[in-house]
Amino acid sequence: MNAPLPGDTIVVWFSNGAASAVAAWETIRRYGAICDVRVVNNPIIEEDEDNLRFQTDVSRWLGLPIILHGNPEYPSNSAVDIWEKRKAMVFPKGAPCTVHGKKEARQDYEKHHRVDWHVFGFTADERDRHERFVLTERDNVLPVLIDGNYTKDDCASLLQFFRIALPRIYSLGFPNANCKGCVKATSPTYWNLVRRIFPDVFAARAEQSRRLGVRLVRYKGERIFLDELPPDAVGRPLKTMRIECGIVCEEDPTGDREEYFNVTEWLLAA
Repeated sequence: MNAPLPGDTIVVWFSNGAASAVAAWETIRRYGAICDVRVVNNPIIEEDEDNLRFQTDVSRWLGLPIILHGNPEYPSNSAVDIWEKRKAMVFPKGAPCTVHGKKEARQDYEKHHRVDWHVFGFTADERDRHERFVLTERDNVLPVLIDGNYTKDDCASLLQFFRIALPRIYSLGFPNANCKGCVKATSPTYWNLVRRIFPDVFAARAEQSRRLGVRLVRYKGERIFLDELPPDAVGRPLKTMRIECGIVCEEDPTGDREEYFNVTEWLLAA
Protein backbone atom coordinates (compact mmCIF):
# COMPACT_ATOMS: atom_id res chain seq x y z
CA MET A 1 0.00 0.00 0.00
CA ASN A 2 1.26 3.46 -0.89
CA ALA A 3 1.71 6.15 1.75
CA PRO A 4 -0.24 9.42 1.86
CA LEU A 5 1.21 12.23 -0.23
CA PRO A 6 1.39 15.88 0.79
CA GLY A 7 -2.02 17.47 0.27
CA ASP A 8 -3.97 14.21 0.47
CA THR A 9 -7.24 14.19 2.41
CA ILE A 10 -7.51 11.59 5.17
CA VAL A 11 -10.93 10.98 6.73
CA VAL A 12 -11.07 9.36 10.16
CA TRP A 13 -14.44 7.76 10.84
CA PHE A 14 -15.14 8.50 14.49
CA SER A 15 -17.76 6.32 16.20
CA ASN A 16 -17.73 7.94 19.67
CA GLY A 17 -15.63 5.04 20.92
CA ALA A 18 -12.15 4.88 22.39
CA ALA A 19 -10.49 3.13 19.44
CA SER A 20 -11.63 5.59 16.77
CA ALA A 21 -10.67 8.52 19.03
CA VAL A 22 -7.12 7.21 19.34
CA ALA A 23 -7.09 6.42 15.61
CA ALA A 24 -7.80 10.11 14.95
CA TRP A 25 -5.04 11.19 17.35
CA GLU A 26 -2.51 8.81 15.80
CA THR A 27 -3.46 9.92 12.27
CA ILE A 28 -2.89 13.57 13.17
CA ARG A 29 0.38 12.66 14.88
CA ARG A 30 1.62 10.83 11.78
CA TYR A 31 0.17 12.82 8.90
CA GLY A 32 -1.26 16.07 10.23
CA ALA A 33 1.73 18.13 9.08
CA ILE A 34 1.36 17.15 5.41
CA CYS A 35 -2.26 16.05 4.92
CA ASP A 36 -5.75 17.44 5.41
CA VAL A 37 -7.07 15.26 8.24
CA ARG A 38 -10.82 15.33 8.83
CA VAL A 39 -12.76 13.56 11.57
CA VAL A 40 -16.31 12.55 10.61
CA ASN A 41 -19.07 11.03 12.72
CA ASN A 42 -22.29 9.45 11.44
CA PRO A 43 -24.71 10.40 14.25
CA ILE A 44 -27.38 8.08 15.62
CA ILE A 45 -29.68 9.65 18.21
CA GLU A 46 -30.23 6.40 20.13
CA GLU A 47 -26.68 6.53 21.47
CA ASP A 48 -26.24 7.54 25.11
CA GLU A 49 -26.34 11.29 25.70
CA ASP A 50 -22.86 11.26 27.26
CA ASN A 51 -21.41 10.27 23.88
CA LEU A 52 -21.86 13.94 22.90
CA ARG A 53 -19.76 15.00 25.89
CA PHE A 54 -17.09 12.51 24.85
CA GLN A 55 -17.26 13.80 21.29
CA THR A 56 -16.69 17.36 22.52
CA ASP A 57 -13.77 16.30 24.73
CA VAL A 58 -12.14 14.40 21.87
CA SER A 59 -12.59 17.32 19.48
CA ARG A 60 -10.88 19.63 21.97
CA TRP A 61 -8.07 17.11 22.47
CA LEU A 62 -7.49 16.70 18.74
CA GLY A 63 -7.76 20.40 18.01
CA LEU A 64 -10.16 19.63 15.15
CA PRO A 65 -13.93 19.90 14.71
CA ILE A 66 -15.82 16.64 14.39
CA ILE A 67 -17.95 16.77 11.25
CA LEU A 68 -21.43 15.25 11.55
CA HIS A 69 -22.78 13.60 8.42
CA GLY A 70 -25.92 11.47 8.35
CA ASN A 71 -27.82 9.63 5.64
CA PRO A 72 -30.08 12.22 3.95
CA GLU A 73 -32.67 9.49 3.39
CA TYR A 74 -33.12 9.39 7.19
CA PRO A 75 -32.80 13.02 8.33
CA SER A 76 -33.81 12.14 11.90
CA ASN A 77 -30.61 10.07 12.29
CA SER A 78 -32.76 7.60 14.21
CA ALA A 79 -32.24 3.85 14.27
CA VAL A 80 -35.85 3.44 15.38
CA ASP A 81 -37.06 5.25 12.26
CA ILE A 82 -34.84 3.06 10.09
CA TRP A 83 -36.30 -0.10 11.63
CA GLU A 84 -39.83 1.18 11.06
CA LYS A 85 -39.18 2.08 7.44
CA ARG A 86 -37.37 -1.17 6.65
CA LYS A 87 -39.83 -3.27 8.69
CA ALA A 88 -36.85 -5.10 10.15
CA MET A 89 -34.40 -4.73 13.02
CA VAL A 90 -31.75 -7.32 12.18
CA PHE A 91 -30.46 -9.05 9.08
CA PRO A 92 -28.59 -12.40 9.02
CA LYS A 93 -25.26 -10.55 8.77
CA GLY A 94 -26.00 -7.32 10.59
CA ALA A 95 -28.68 -4.69 11.05
CA PRO A 96 -30.43 -2.09 8.87
CA CYS A 97 -29.45 0.69 11.27
CA THR A 98 -25.79 0.02 10.47
CA VAL A 99 -26.39 -0.31 6.73
CA HIS A 100 -28.48 2.86 6.39
CA GLY A 101 -27.35 4.89 9.38
CA LYS A 102 -23.61 4.25 9.13
CA LYS A 103 -22.49 2.65 5.87
CA GLU A 104 -24.74 4.63 3.51
CA ALA A 105 -24.03 7.82 5.48
CA ARG A 106 -20.32 7.23 4.92
CA GLN A 107 -20.88 6.55 1.24
CA ASP A 108 -22.94 9.74 0.90
CA TYR A 109 -20.10 11.74 2.44
CA GLU A 110 -17.70 10.19 -0.08
CA LYS A 111 -19.94 11.27 -2.95
CA HIS A 112 -19.69 14.91 -1.94
CA HIS A 113 -16.19 15.20 -0.50
CA ARG A 114 -12.69 14.23 -1.47
CA VAL A 115 -11.43 11.19 0.40
CA ASP A 116 -7.98 9.90 -0.51
CA TRP A 117 -7.59 7.72 2.57
CA HIS A 118 -9.86 6.22 5.22
CA VAL A 119 -9.00 5.55 8.86
CA PHE A 120 -11.17 3.34 11.07
CA GLY A 121 -10.88 2.13 14.63
CA PHE A 122 -9.53 -1.32 13.77
CA THR A 123 -7.17 -2.33 16.58
CA ALA A 124 -4.26 -4.77 16.61
CA ASP A 125 -6.59 -7.49 17.89
CA GLU A 126 -8.91 -6.92 14.90
CA ARG A 127 -6.49 -7.41 12.02
CA ASP A 128 -8.87 -9.89 10.40
CA ARG A 129 -11.62 -7.27 10.28
CA HIS A 130 -9.32 -4.77 8.66
CA GLU A 131 -8.25 -7.30 6.04
CA ARG A 132 -11.86 -8.29 5.34
CA PHE A 133 -12.89 -4.66 4.96
CA VAL A 134 -10.02 -3.95 2.55
CA LEU A 135 -11.05 -6.95 0.44
CA THR A 136 -14.78 -6.16 0.34
CA GLU A 137 -15.12 -2.39 0.74
CA ARG A 138 -12.14 -0.05 0.29
CA ASP A 139 -8.45 -0.68 -0.25
CA ASN A 140 -7.33 2.88 0.60
CA VAL A 141 -7.40 2.32 4.37
CA LEU A 142 -4.60 3.38 6.70
CA PRO A 143 -4.40 0.83 9.55
CA VAL A 144 -2.86 3.27 12.01
CA LEU A 145 -3.87 1.36 15.14
CA ILE A 146 -2.70 -1.98 13.76
CA ASP A 147 0.60 -0.46 12.64
CA GLY A 148 1.02 1.05 16.10
CA ASN A 149 0.05 -2.26 17.78
CA TYR A 150 -2.78 -0.64 19.75
CA THR A 151 -5.30 -2.99 21.36
CA LYS A 152 -8.69 -1.81 22.59
CA ASP A 153 -7.36 -1.74 26.14
CA ASP A 154 -4.41 0.34 24.96
CA CYS A 155 -6.79 2.92 23.47
CA ALA A 156 -8.72 3.22 26.72
CA SER A 157 -5.47 3.59 28.67
CA LEU A 158 -4.23 6.35 26.39
CA LEU A 159 -7.43 8.36 26.81
CA GLN A 160 -7.22 7.95 30.56
CA PHE A 161 -3.63 9.20 30.44
CA PHE A 162 -4.87 12.36 28.73
CA ARG A 163 -7.68 12.64 31.31
CA ILE A 164 -10.45 12.08 28.81
CA ALA A 165 -13.28 10.18 30.47
CA LEU A 166 -14.65 7.34 28.40
CA PRO A 167 -18.36 7.46 27.49
CA ARG A 168 -20.35 6.68 30.64
CA ILE A 169 -21.98 3.71 28.90
CA TYR A 170 -18.81 1.72 29.62
CA SER A 171 -18.97 2.47 33.35
CA LEU A 172 -22.56 1.20 33.39
CA GLY A 173 -21.31 -2.23 32.37
CA PHE A 174 -21.88 -2.18 28.62
CA PRO A 175 -19.15 -3.52 26.29
CA ASN A 176 -19.28 -0.67 23.76
CA ALA A 177 -20.59 2.83 23.07
CA ASN A 178 -23.24 1.72 20.59
CA CYS A 179 -26.89 2.67 20.84
CA LYS A 180 -28.71 1.90 24.05
CA GLY A 181 -30.45 -1.38 23.35
CA CYS A 182 -28.27 -2.40 20.39
CA VAL A 183 -30.27 -4.84 18.27
CA LYS A 184 -27.16 -6.70 17.15
CA ALA A 185 -26.81 -8.08 20.68
CA THR A 186 -28.40 -11.47 21.34
CA SER A 187 -27.12 -12.09 24.88
CA PRO A 188 -29.69 -12.34 27.69
CA THR A 189 -27.02 -10.82 29.96
CA TYR A 190 -26.90 -7.74 27.75
CA TRP A 191 -30.64 -7.33 27.42
CA ASN A 192 -31.31 -7.74 31.12
CA LEU A 193 -28.68 -5.08 31.78
CA VAL A 194 -30.59 -2.81 29.38
CA ARG A 195 -33.80 -3.68 31.23
CA ARG A 196 -32.21 -2.71 34.57
CA ILE A 197 -30.34 0.45 33.49
CA PHE A 198 -32.64 1.72 30.73
CA PRO A 199 -36.11 0.25 31.37
CA ASP A 200 -37.81 2.62 28.92
CA VAL A 201 -35.40 1.58 26.16
CA PHE A 202 -35.99 -2.10 26.91
CA ALA A 203 -39.76 -1.59 26.80
CA ALA A 204 -39.50 0.27 23.48
CA ARG A 205 -37.31 -2.43 21.90
CA ALA A 206 -39.62 -5.15 23.22
CA GLU A 207 -42.70 -3.44 21.77
CA GLN A 208 -41.17 -2.68 18.37
CA SER A 209 -39.52 -6.09 17.96
CA ARG A 210 -42.75 -7.90 18.87
CA ARG A 211 -44.72 -5.75 16.41
CA LEU A 212 -42.19 -6.36 13.62
CA GLY A 213 -41.88 -10.06 14.46
CA VAL A 214 -38.19 -9.90 15.39
CA ARG A 215 -36.75 -12.25 18.00
CA LEU A 216 -33.76 -10.31 19.28
CA VAL A 217 -32.44 -12.49 22.09
CA ARG A 218 -31.05 -16.02 22.18
CA TYR A 219 -31.94 -17.97 25.33
CA LYS A 220 -31.28 -21.67 25.95
CA GLY A 221 -30.36 -22.16 22.30
CA GLU A 222 -33.47 -20.53 20.83
CA ARG A 223 -34.31 -17.05 19.55
CA ILE A 224 -37.12 -15.50 21.60
CA PHE A 225 -38.89 -12.15 21.84
CA LEU A 226 -37.60 -9.66 24.38
CA ASP A 227 -40.88 -9.71 26.27
CA GLU A 228 -40.37 -13.47 26.78
CA LEU A 229 -36.95 -13.06 28.42
CA PRO A 230 -36.92 -13.94 32.15
CA PRO A 231 -35.53 -11.03 34.20
CA ASP A 232 -32.99 -13.33 35.85
CA ALA A 233 -31.71 -14.94 32.63
CA VAL A 234 -27.96 -14.75 32.03
CA GLY A 235 -25.63 -15.64 29.18
CA ARG A 236 -21.92 -15.25 28.68
CA PRO A 237 -20.17 -12.32 30.40
CA LEU A 238 -20.50 -8.97 28.67
CA LYS A 239 -16.72 -8.53 28.67
CA THR A 240 -16.46 -11.32 26.10
CA MET A 241 -18.84 -9.52 23.72
CA ARG A 242 -17.61 -7.23 20.99
CA ILE A 243 -20.54 -5.83 19.05
CA GLU A 244 -19.36 -3.23 16.58
CA CYS A 245 -21.51 -0.56 14.99
CA GLY A 246 -20.06 0.87 11.83
CA ILE A 247 -18.02 -0.60 9.04
CA VAL A 248 -18.18 -4.23 10.16
CA CYS A 249 -21.55 -5.07 11.63
CA GLU A 250 -21.21 -8.32 13.52
CA GLU A 251 -20.52 -9.80 16.89
CA ASP A 252 -16.98 -11.04 17.43
CA PRO A 253 -16.95 -14.39 19.28
CA THR A 254 -13.44 -13.82 20.61
CA GLY A 255 -12.79 -12.33 24.02
CA ASP A 256 -11.02 -9.11 24.93
CA ARG A 257 -7.30 -9.34 25.38
CA GLU A 258 -6.14 -8.54 28.89
CA GLU A 259 -2.86 -6.66 28.63
CA TYR A 260 -0.94 -4.29 30.84
CA PHE A 261 -0.10 -1.09 29.00
CA ASN A 262 2.39 1.42 30.34
CA VAL A 263 1.34 4.56 28.45
CA THR A 264 4.12 6.74 29.86
CA GLU A 265 6.75 4.29 28.63
CA TRP A 266 5.07 4.17 25.22
CA LEU A 267 4.97 7.95 24.89
CA LEU A 268 8.65 8.24 25.74
CA ALA A 269 9.48 5.65 23.09
CA ALA A 270 7.25 7.18 20.40
